[in-house]
Amino acid sequence: MEFKTIIEPFKIKSVEPIKITTAEERKVFLERARYNPFMLQSDEVMIDFLTDSGTSAMSANQWAGIMIGDESYAGSKSWDHMHTTIKDLTGYHHILPTHQGRAAERILYSVLGGKGKVFLSNTHFDTTRANIEYTGASAIDIPIPEATHPKDYHPFKGNMDIEKLEKLVREYKPENIGAVILTVTNNSGGGQPVSMQNAKEIHSVCSKYGVRFILDCCRIAENAYFIRHREKGYENKTYKEIAHEMFALADGAVMSAKKDALVNMGGFLAIEEQKLFEQCSSLLIITEGFTTYGGLSGRDMEAIAIGLKEIFEPDYLLYRIKSTAYLGEHLDKMGIPLMLPIGGHAVYIDAKEFYPQIPVEQYPGQALVCELYLKGGIRAVEIGSVMFGKYDENHKLIHAPMELVRLAIPRRVYTQSHIEYVIEVFGKIIEGREKVRGYEITYETAFLRHFTAEFRKL
Repeated sequence: MEFKTIIEPFKIKSVEPIKITTAEERKVFLERARYNPFMLQSDEVMIDFLTDSGTSAMSANQWAGIMIGDESYAGSKSWDHMHTTIKDLTGYHHILPTHQGRAAERILYSVLGGKGKVFLSNTHFDTTRANIEYTGASAIDIPIPEATHPKDYHPFKGNMDIEKLEKLVREYKPENIGAVILTVTNNSGGGQPVSMQNAKEIHSVCSKYGVRFILDCCRIAENAYFIRHREKGYENKTYKEIAHEMFALADGAVMSAKKDALVNMGGFLAIEEQKLFEQCSSLLIITEGFTTYGGLSGRDMEAIAIGLKEIFEPDYLLYRIKSTAYLGEHLDKMGIPLMLPIGGHAVYIDAKEFYPQIPVEQYPGQALVCELYLKGGIRAVEIGSVMFGKYDENHKLIHAPMELVRLAIPRRVYTQSHIEYVIEVFGKIIEGREKVRGYEITYETAFLRHFTAEFRKL
């Protein structure tokens, strides 16, 4: 017997209070934060959709694992547990623990990058791009054409453009390609999944030209869900079997365990190549820690090992994808322009269409994240020209392909009533949206400006 209602496949054992704020209080808080939600204090936020990274609620088994964490400096039992779990999942023989995903990126792309090197991706995320460009290398996005059209339906909008991939590998020459990076799911592209067929085609091109193929696999389980339910031939495979198959196509992977491993801190780098492993190991020891803890405590490694098993549980993945879709479908019915179809970890709003009166130079996405906070205490993040915009030689903004706002939903944290409240807040935001104006940046840094930028309301 099947039911329409998908319930949370867990019981709540511990709760954290939410401070209910008033509109007047939120106005003061946001002004003090210079209109940048990153600068808000956590107790000033009622519903926190800033990120799904490190914000998951850990399970009873994970908390129990923390209590038996082995804190030995070298060769701890918890490292052995984490190492064995990752090797079983990925099939790669060389694994390095890091304190989070961007540390794995920095180590790998510092070794592979440098001036004259080029990295190709379906879409580089903010820290990935920053770590690559910091070395002097170039990061080029080559998503499929459908990826930048929010309303158009495509079951695997996160795919990489294979024709462009082969063209650019030839143009820049294989020896200058640092790596081809496939992000699953494609976070900057609206949380959209990548098909197995696309991964196979990338593998084929990379093998043909002798180019490294790296997976950014922080949401590999959520991507596996979409493959099983949307790609012919995978309907009878388990989610873990699908993940195994995708890992087998690549030469290595980086992971922020703060997403699909359901932990608050941690990550890893997993690769096959011995020489590359040795180079990365040296850099890890200098900057992170010894190769069997890499910036993590034993208890963190224990929680990661357990989380990497829990994430592939069918009941959990069904709940995760369906609960995200519930929010998206209701906003869509209200006429909120969204990135469709709804992704796995977040709902993305097309702020450019939502606020047609705000030019991209005045950051419509930033206007929407501010309105969400002012109206309902909801913290979200702009994924548009604040995050990805650049300037030309005349300091004119080169805007991002899309002006999105991401509602990233923490795993196992919010209940149905929280989501219903978010839907109600959007009802308030629709009222009078034509009166909302944009913002200008008054302070920014050279890299990752969105984290610390300051704004002025126009």
